[in-house]
Amino acid sequence: MVKKAPRRTAERILEVTLVLFNRFGEPNVSTTLISNELGISPGNLYYHYPAKDELINALFDRFERALNDLLNASDDVRDVEDAWFFMHTLFELIWQYRFLYRDLNDLLSKNRRLETHFQSIVKNKTRAVKALLDGLRRGGALQIDSREVDATATSMVVVLTYWLSFEYVRDPRNALEPGNAQSALLRGAQHVLNLI
Repeated sequence: MVKKAPRRTAERILEVTLVLFNRFGEPNVSTTLISNELGISPGNLYYHYPAKDELINALFDRFERALNDLLNASDDVRDVEDAWFFMHTLFELIWQYRFLYRDLNDLLSKNRRLETHFQSIVKNKTRAVKALLDGLRRGGALQIDSREVDATATSMVVVLTYWLSFEYVRDPRNALEPGNAQSALLRGAQHVLNLI
């Protein structure tokens, strides 16, 4: 039997933290809970991440890198199938880091770095959605007046950014549970694309 190499502690900490933040919401997860869940001492946790904000920032950095890579793919959208795949993939990434969206206002009010980076994310999402609309138009899949592009892109970005909050308000006890992911993602992608 091949023995697996042990994962590095810092990586394990981030994995468990992401699960806990997604499950309970960032404000409801303490570093004590994280260390208990991992079976490590609080000192070991603080050695790797001296403050809870460092955990948040590390997870956010991963999200931001993956998001920027994905948003760049919007330039390749040419038909409805491409647009559907792009939106669904985008919602899957948002779901993977759903604590950021669930607790967005709270996180932004406490963390200046996230505040400034999320402003860039909204700009990048808007640019990507405009590229998607342009690709659909050039591919013949969409007829849209150039004067409508900005308003349509903004509406799509609003739904992208706040869809999980809407799902949560509709069913606070169950909406963000892993078993509900697929239906929530499908509804979100469908509602964004229904705007065009």
